[in-house]
Amino acid sequence: MSLLRRLRVVCFVFLGLGLLGFYPQSSEAKVLSALTLGKAPQLSSDFQHFPYANPDAPKGGQLRLASIGTFDSFHPYVARGIPAAGIGLVNATLTTSSRDEPFTQYPYVASSFELVDGGATLLCHLNPRARFSDGHPVSAEDVVFSFDALMHKGSPMYRKYYAGIVRVTARDAHTVRFELADAKNPELPVVAAQLPVLPAHWWKGRDFSKPTLEQAPGCGPYVVKRSSIGYSVEYERVKDWWGADLPVNAGRFNFDRIRFDYYRDRTVAGEAFRSGEFDFQMVSSAKSWAEEYVGPAVDAGLLKREAIRHTRPSGMQGFVMNTRRPLFADRKVRQALGLAFDFEWTNRALFYGQYARCLSFFSNSEFASSGVPQGKELSLLEPYRSALPQELFVSPFTLSKSDGSGRIRPQLRKALTLLREAGWTLRDGVLRNAQGKSFEFEMLLRSPSMERVVLPYQKNLKRLGITMHVSLADSSRYIRRIRSYDYDMVVGVMRQSDSPGSEQRLFWTSSAAKTPGTRNLAGIQNPVVDGLVDKVIGAQNRDELLTAVHALDRVLLWEAYVVPGWYSPIDRIAYWDRFGMPKLRPSRGTDIFSWWFSPEGDARIQAAGFSGAQQ
Repeated sequence: MSLLRRLRVVCFVFLGLGLLGFYPQSSEAKVLSALTLGKAPQLSSDFQHFPYANPDAPKGGQLRLASIGTFDSFHPYVARGIPAAGIGLVNATLTTSSRDEPFTQYPYVASSFELVDGGATLLCHLNPRARFSDGHPVSAEDVVFSFDALMHKGSPMYRKYYAGIVRVTARDAHTVRFELADAKNPELPVVAAQLPVLPAHWWKGRDFSKPTLEQAPGCGPYVVKRSSIGYSVEYERVKDWWGADLPVNAGRFNFDRIRFDYYRDRTVAGEAFRSGEFDFQMVSSAKSWAEEYVGPAVDAGLLKREAIRHTRPSGMQGFVMNTRRPLFADRKVRQALGLAFDFEWTNRALFYGQYARCLSFFSNSEFASSGVPQGKELSLLEPYRSALPQELFVSPFTLSKSDGSGRIRPQLRKALTLLREAGWTLRDGVLRNAQGKSFEFEMLLRSPSMERVVLPYQKNLKRLGITMHVSLADSSRYIRRIRSYDYDMVVGVMRQSDSPGSEQRLFWTSSAAKTPGTRNLAGIQNPVVDGLVDKVIGAQNRDELLTAVHALDRVLLWEAYVVPGWYSPIDRIAYWDRFGMPKLRPSRGTDIFSWWFSPEGDARIQAAGFSGAQQ
């Protein structure tokens, strides 16, 4: 699992009595076998495998997956280049989490931990068995190198994410010392323990800051076997992998080979999947799910599909306005653009009623704000009152609803009023400012399938005199433009973790808005938001965290940085029936790496004559 995905699962440290032991050298140091949030881990310190993994799963076979666009690098830790799909399978981190239990981090490359100096220092003890794929032992110096390289030469997001770590040093060959900036910040030890472990010996004499198609050895379960830029990349399971029997890995990573084939767009990929060219797909298109999974393979039970309810926070998806552009600087303008999106019609006519409206940046979680601020949240917001919309304090945040017919004249009238208050005038069907400049902007898209969603929005904006140009960019160009913030509006997905923390700096803060490659797509530079992010990161307990995130969410909503879109608490998965899988499923979605290849299932697919059967 890549670190980018790990940023969505940010945890706190819990010193549970069931996890503690004592080093004889120190009455203060306490040996920890897990790091978790506020309550004891679900799994005991001697657990053998995750509940959704089968430790007796057979090894072998191939898993074929798909990716969209292209790649030009096997180095995912810098802001340049496009990393190959699945490259996270090569590397490993100090800890990892269960998909049932997002608040707990269990040992991976590390074997145990100590908090000393009143919580100002974390000691990580490395597993002495850990090896890179070239056979080189993992040492504390590799961890020190990893931190320093990410902080000084890696993507700018790492400098923000690890900002609370002052220094990393090697105490001995297998012990790493993390000095933390704030002993009272319970998140910092876990942030440190999520560090990827990279090979210092391999990078010696190479430039870490540049993308590369050389594959550095990792200590994860796979290595790159073969690749063709723009077409495919194939990984091979490491023989005698040192981590195979760890409790966090038992029964997982069962495929001998994992292959990613690249496709131009999701529509083409969907057609290839249904013809048997690859094995598993998360279906993101409601239209495809409703209309396209039919035919003999489905009828025969060879091509299966499942809708699985999950408990993950859904965050926010919507049309993100780049407030670095003067056009979107005025909140009234942003509110007006939001009123022109008819979600109810879109959901009925295009999405088959499968989605709910995002009414929070933390949708589908307890962190979503509601009602009006009261109690501790009100006290937290009170010092910022003069800098905030006054409606925030007296009215619940709501979004205008249509009747689903496509007629939204009341919303458009309200939008036009807001635009006039912001200094815009509708003349001869064109909205112009005081200088006579027309209101025009570009909607930048990556996927052709999104065009059918934004074109009705474009039509509604036209009724306000606004011209929205729709541009479709290929994957490489799209990524370059996103990293450099070269866009007016994009369809953004801002997923969240179960325990928001340091990663919030990447989404919302003024410093992130000025740093290329962060996730502050909207370019938010708001001192109130900066202050609330600090409150989130500094929360000392769950109650304080809930209060701070509710306040942050409320401010983000009322400032209208995003035209709120849609989410689903359902994962739609489809797969060819050539796999075995554990009886238990994780509560937070599918773990494809706990499945295994079934020769019997593959034989049935071949016998039925469907293309793409494995060799």
